Amino acid sequence: MPAIKHLLFINAKPSSVYEAVTTQKGLSSWWTTKTKADAIIGSVAEFWFSDQFHDKMYIVNLDKNKSVEWECLDGDKEWIGTRIRFTIKPDKKGTKLHFWHYEWKKESDFFASCNYHWGRYMKSLKDYCETGSGDPYQ
Repeated sequence: MPAIKHLLFINAKPSSVYEAVTTQKGLSSWWTTKTKADAIIGSVAEFWFSDQFHDKMYIVNLDKNKSVEWECLDGDKEWIGTRIRFTIKPDKKGTKLHFWHYEWKKESDFFASCNYHWGRYMKSLKDYCETGSGDPYQ
């Protein structure tokens, strides 16, 4: 199955990166300002991108300062059933972050567009972790 993959080196502690991808404050600072999220396995995080996109992510797994995994319950039809994983590892200069958005049913124009946008948001995540200022969807 197709997967979107990104690798980032972030000049910040793994705990800071973990907080950025698990807390409402963190997620709303780099992905979308309209976020509802709790760092609790079994909860559902919600993300709004205008009136067109409202994503609901089931929190599958949290391994503090190491990994986060979600399953998309609702959103664009091509996202439903896909999974998103962040793997966080200490690195010489801070953190090595592997990002996957996987279990896509097929590659499509929407898949390609999402790959581009995830790259943009990975840059926003890196900036937020390193400087305290990301570029989330407003």
